[in-house]
Amino acid sequence: MASLFNWFKRGKIATQGTSTPTDLIRRGNDLLDRGELDAARVQYQEALALDPDHADACICLGFVLKEMGQSEAAMPYLERAARLRPDSDDAHYLLGLAAEALGDGETAARHLASAVAIKPAFALGWRDLCRVQFQGGHYAEARDAVERGLAVDPQSPDLHFYLGNLYLHESDPEAAAASYEKTLALDPDHAEAYCNRGLALQRSGRFDDALASLDKAIRLRPDYAEAQFNRGCVCSGMRRFEDALTDFDLAISIRPDYVDARTHRGLALMDLGRLDEAIDAFDRALAINPDQVDAYVNRGHAFFLGNHYPEAIEAYERALALEPNVPFLFGQAMHTRMKMCAWSRFAPDLEQLTHKMRLGENSIQPFAAQALISDPELLRQLAETWAKQTPEQSLETDASQSGSSARIRVGYYSADFCMHPVSFLMAEVFELHDRARFEVIGFAFGRDRQDEMTRRLEAAFDRFIDVRGKTDRQIAELSRELGIDIAIDLGGYTTDARTGIFAYRAAPIQASYIGYLGTMGVPYFDYLLADEIIIPAECQPYYSEKIVYLPSYQANDSKRAISDRVFTRAELGLPEDGFVFCCFNNSFKITPSTFDGWMRILGQVPGSVLLLYAENPSVIPNLQREAECRGIAPGRLVFAGALPRADYLARYRAADLFLDTFPYNAGTTASDALWAGLPVLTLAGTAFASRVAASVLRAIDLSELVATTQSAYEALAVELATTPDRLNQIRERLAENRATARLFDSPRFTRSLEAAYSAMMEQFQNGVAPDNIVIRN
Repeated sequence: MASLFNWFKRGKIATQGTSTPTDLIRRGNDLLDRGELDAARVQYQEALALDPDHADACICLGFVLKEMGQSEAAMPYLERAARLRPDSDDAHYLLGLAAEALGDGETAARHLASAVAIKPAFALGWRDLCRVQFQGGHYAEARDAVERGLAVDPQSPDLHFYLGNLYLHESDPEAAAASYEKTLALDPDHAEAYCNRGLALQRSGRFDDALASLDKAIRLRPDYAEAQFNRGCVCSGMRRFEDALTDFDLAISIRPDYVDARTHRGLALMDLGRLDEAIDAFDRALAINPDQVDAYVNRGHAFFLGNHYPEAIEAYERALALEPNVPFLFGQAMHTRMKMCAWSRFAPDLEQLTHKMRLGENSIQPFAAQALISDPELLRQLAETWAKQTPEQSLETDASQSGSSARIRVGYYSADFCMHPVSFLMAEVFELHDRARFEVIGFAFGRDRQDEMTRRLEAAFDRFIDVRGKTDRQIAELSRELGIDIAIDLGGYTTDARTGIFAYRAAPIQASYIGYLGTMGVPYFDYLLADEIIIPAECQPYYSEKIVYLPSYQANDSKRAISDRVFTRAELGLPEDGFVFCCFNNSFKITPSTFDGWMRILGQVPGSVLLLYAENPSVIPNLQREAECRGIAPGRLVFAGALPRADYLARYRAADLFLDTFPYNAGTTASDALWAGLPVLTLAGTAFASRVAASVLRAIDLSELVATTQSAYEALAVELATTPDRLNQIRERLAENRATARLFDSPRFTRSLEAAYSAMMEQFQNGVAPDNIVIRN
């Protein structure tokens, strides 16, 4: 009330006499001075009883009613005053504030604009007009108002504060922070400026300064829930999730109905891997506001991470019903249904998804799209759309200089230094690097999973650094301090990846390899490692990076152990006789068209069965139903679960032929099958992910198992299943090639990879811009 009360005193009306309306107004004003609002209201009402058209009495009564929280009751009096005195800036100003209090931003803006039009030197009016326009999303009008106000009163702390808010909205945090600092120079106790300055500093990557600013806001106002909430957001950005939880809890204790604090509390719990608690936090937010879209979205993500896909779908669909254009949620819901092999909406969803992608909409994250889209041009466009979330950043230190060591320092960055396909492929490469020429450093930022593979990798690197608690910027700064020459991102756009590290340019040379099968679509990745099978020369325009052509693409670990366990058919639920096809790819890679082909194959091979990996319980009834719809008995699908890795590899020996998926091929699973002696049949397309298995098969000299059309793929599957001699010949060649071909020759692959790194360094040291590199040895 203080600011309005001070404003109103400037307009106190001189009076004379003892029984006129003006005398009653004088008495009301005196009571107002003493803070006795209700008594003042009575005096103004008596004045209007004597003269219903007394404009000053209408203004005074409207003012005091608004100050008493009765804006709706104030409106008729203020509207009457504006009719009686159209040139009254007071009447229009108070009408604007009352309308704002009632949630009518359009009316508020109209009357505030009238007030400053009548009195252009009315700085307070410009301030409030800016606020109303900003809250209404009319940012150009808000900027005009704040600039006009500052021209009138350049020493107004509030006007500088609102200018800072505009800069923050315009994604200019440095300018926003400067405006807030002007506010604080004029009003050192402006808690809101300290709070928003904290946000601006956070967005500039100045996390410690942001915390200090928010702490000052909280000291000024210990009950400042928004500042406590923002402090939690900064701590989350610093990956101090336990501290963030404390801040969100404090914000909730101040304001129990603070939905955003409850939602962000859930996000912090998700980052800590406490999924059940996160879901409870989102449920509590939704109990307060059943239309809170973010809570539904993140509730879905928590269920997804916990492999509870039906519950995730329900949450996503509730969010989409409330807001159909939540960024990337349409695709995430579709990806989740693919995890379940729930295809009832597949065709219309795919058509809609493709349309959205062509329009450049935020439709699906790139990794999920690879299982649905085979057009490499469209996939590059999608990557570029997704990458806008992580624009290129800058650091104070110079990234253009490489380390001074005689050895090339290679940094490998991954969330998957554990029992994960990336590590299954790369472990031996890390061990085999030539330490006379290369220093190899691992930057681990995944969840805390201390397993057998993690321990092996800790020993494989020259240095293995746990950077989970560091921000992207801090990891990039550490990389520069260590003199990393070449930064290799092993995650791309996969789960828990940290693309922001490379947006800060962690090293003068940056490349993407193995974890994500496609272009990153950003300027700060210089190279993408591939081979001539995966990216033919004519496909180079579909990639933003320059291509490093290795002799073969996929690293492999020749130390992978296969157990001696012999699985009987009965043990696996397989018939005693009959040909066994199998596919152990993740279920989201199985599209309806791939499944159509498989069912046609089973239909042409009597007695055959298909052994599949059941990633989650929903897959089994869904695929059994789909088989029956295609005229195949559900019992001809046999499902296998997770096993220890050595046993998992041994299980491949129970099958006769691996059938690959399209458009997202087998990668690690193809190598696993071949290592176990099982031939793999694949269908090659044009996009990166649809050519990986072809590359793997070429590397083991079995390119005859690569089909280029669906009909050829099906015909070859049937031929191999019904011509035992030919399949046996392939099995024999596979057994011979396993020991001699490139695919499992880890030392040979490592030397090729090192040759690629040396060529990258040579280009860099010669001042040559990154260009395509071909390694022949």
